[in-house]
Amino acid sequence: MPQASVPSNSSSQHYRVTNPATGAVVEEFPTATDAQIQDALARSEQAFSSWRQVPITERAAVVSRIAELFEARKEELAAIITEEMGKRLAESVGEAEYCAEIFSYYAQEGPSLAADQPIKAIGGAQALIQKRPIGPLLGIMPWNYPYYQVARFAAPNLVLGNTIILKHAENCPRSALAIEQLMLDAGLPAGAYINLFASHAQIETIISDPRVQGVSLTGSERAGAAVAQIAGRNLKKVVLELGGSDPYIVLASDDVKASAQAAFQTRMENAGQACNSNKRIIVMDSIHDEFVQELTDQAAALAPGNPVEDDAETYVPLSSEAAVEGLLAQINDAVSKGATLHSGGVRADQPGYYLAPTVLSGVTPEMRAFSEELFGPVVVVYKVSNDAEAVALANNSDYGLGGAVFSPDGERALAVAQQIISGMVAVNAPAGEGAGMPFGGVKRSGFGRELGPLGMEEFVNKQLLYVAQA
Repeated sequence: MPQASVPSNSSSQHYRVTNPATGAVVEEFPTATDAQIQDALARSEQAFSSWRQVPITERAAVVSRIAELFEARKEELAAIITEEMGKRLAESVGEAEYCAEIFSYYAQEGPSLAADQPIKAIGGAQALIQKRPIGPLLGIMPWNYPYYQVARFAAPNLVLGNTIILKHAENCPRSALAIEQLMLDAGLPAGAYINLFASHAQIETIISDPRVQGVSLTGSERAGAAVAQIAGRNLKKVVLELGGSDPYIVLASDDVKASAQAAFQTRMENAGQACNSNKRIIVMDSIHDEFVQELTDQAAALAPGNPVEDDAETYVPLSSEAAVEGLLAQINDAVSKGATLHSGGVRADQPGYYLAPTVLSGVTPEMRAFSEELFGPVVVVYKVSNDAEAVALANNSDYGLGGAVFSPDGERALAVAQQIISGMVAVNAPAGEGAGMPFGGVKRSGFGRELGPLGMEEFVNKQLLYVAQA
């Protein structure tokens, strides 16, 4: 069988901080040695043997302290990721606050979510489904939400009693170290959470090791397929949250400009670098032209700016040079084949990784932008003439992460939403967000769920306890 290799989630295998606003390399970190990998595996297994024995209420208390520290350190944490991957500072603070919410949710709800579940048994026997931890887990996390992606994986599993080995994106080493230090400061036992600057070959070593019981990856389809192949070959449970090209259907609106502004603001969150961003905006023909004009006006009004300054009239850089080049190639492909470029489509004439917010219409199936994920500030608008056409276009995708449907007629929007093939769908809201809302997709967007009650269900031994009547 051919060996799978795990693709990089940055432009090189080196762990380094490169400021996207300037393109300057700020700091570099060495990749882990093979001896450090083996030491981490041993420490994680040793920590699991004791952490699993700690009562779940006490584990939850430590997780609650993690939540408190995310809130207390949010400004410090925010500054780190703004420099690492270019996120607007206010959004970076919000990400740290959301992590506090996630850890707090599992600290409060985790013990009851993991409680024994009695089931019917015959002959007077007693039967219970007991939720037990399974062991050390590997998390492979991306750069676009350096704290949030870790939180939604780590929080439920730490409450359950699993231990975590975390391989972060190569361009987020400082935030990776900040999380590990926060975990220790919160009182998590040594070895229960270990950050590793692992190489791709070392990732395969970790997944293959019998001490590791599962792996969760958030990233690209290519990385997900490689990790799933390695995990499958070693009979390991895997959760994958991969790409998305979410439909955002506007059936009607009482205020077209306001609806377009809301769609644009949603698309620009994190500079469009979100898996469940509204990458395909599907609009009824009766409001299409006005909608596109307002999107164009919104995009054209923005100038490149410093993400630290939080100026609402500016746009922030993408994460890397490769991100800019990749998006420009997709945009140019669409325009060369007949798509209409209403605004943007060029990089700013200054240092850093700035791509002007872009509005495209007239995208057709032979264009890359029709079928590929556009991971950045590109708004693609499609015109449809009826609800059935909107549903067919929404479902004409290899992805199935999220989706949203808007209309003043709630019943009409609900009827359309229930026909969308995706892991998540919202009515008259961009998404159903919150620590208690499960997150995940279908088709090539991956499988498994994080957050909410389902976040406690993935890496757990649902053990049957059957006690016969004496």
